[in-house]
Formats: sequence, C-alpha cells, structure tokens
Amino acid sequence: MISISVHTIEGIYLAGLIIAGVLTLLFVFFGDIFEGMSEAVPFFSPTLVLAFITFFCAGGYIFEVSGIFSTILSAVLSVMASGVLVALLHFFVLVPLSSAEESLSYHESDLKGRTGQVITSIPADGFGEVLLTSSVGSISKTASSFDHTPIAGGTKILVIESKNSIVYVAPYQPFEDTL
Repeated sequence: MISISVHTIEGIYLAGLIIAGVLTLLFVFFGDIFEGMSEAVPFFSPTLVLAFITFFCAGGYIFEVSGIFSTILSAVLSVMASGVLVALLHFFVLVPLSSAEESLSYHESDLKGRTGQVITSIPADGFGEVLLTSSVGSISKTASSFDHTPIAGGTKILVIESKNSIVYVAPYQPFEDTL
C-alpha cells in the first residue's frame, strides 16, 4: 500500500494532485450539477479552477522531487506554468467547444429551398427518396412530388415544402440569365 506523508511539501503537492484529480473525474461525470454555479458567477469556471489546481500540484511535486529549485521558486514556477497551461486550455479547447454547434440536427423548416437528387424514383401519387447534401453532411428523406407528377431517379430536385418528415419536391430548374 502506498502511504503519503503530508509532513513534507512533496506529500502536500501529491495529496493535492490526487484530490484535484478525483474532483476533476467527479466533475466530468457530474458536471451538469455544477453548471449553474458557473452561470451564477460569470468569471468562475470549475473546469479551469480544477485544471489550475491539478497543474499547480503536479508542477510543484515535479519541481520539489527533482530538487533543482528552492521551495519558494518551485511554487512560483508552478503557479506561472499553471497559469499558462490553463490559459491555453481555455482559449484553445474550452472557447472553441463552447462556440461549436450543439447538435448536427436540423429542423424541417431548414429543408425548404434545398436542392438534392432523387435516389428512389417518385411516382405521381406515391413516395420516393431524395438525398439532400450540404456542407455538414447528407440527409436522406422520404419524398413526394409537389405537383403530383412522377420524378425519375437521378433527377435534381428542389424542396418546396417539408412536413411530417416528408419533403415535397419538384424538379429543379436553375434560373437562367436572359441578358
């Protein structure tokens, strides 16, 4: 069994590292509970606080065990390194994640006006299938002819309406410049 002596500065750093690591793991699993805390205090981020404590304790432990620097200098260097690492974590990981799309889902109203291609022929009064492509991916949807005319497979289409998970389409005719 490993025993940690908190009578030495190395032991304090190691105990802090273990406690911060456990709290970080708990925060990963139960972070939604603490989400309200970070909204109540605008500049408080449990993720960054736990990361700072973890980096500080890890750096302090490494500097103390190596014995290169004095205890005060080890603590100062550890604080500086932790600040830099937390800033990098914030600006290069957390900010991009917070501004990323929450979901790749779409609303039916977003499909109106999109173009695509028929992959299963659409009969006059029946259903077929169309493939709608965009910059984020492709969507395959059940389709029906908007004006009740058959549409052959491979035809380029325009979505006129979307309701009840069915898109109503018409053959796409690009606007031609007459000038």
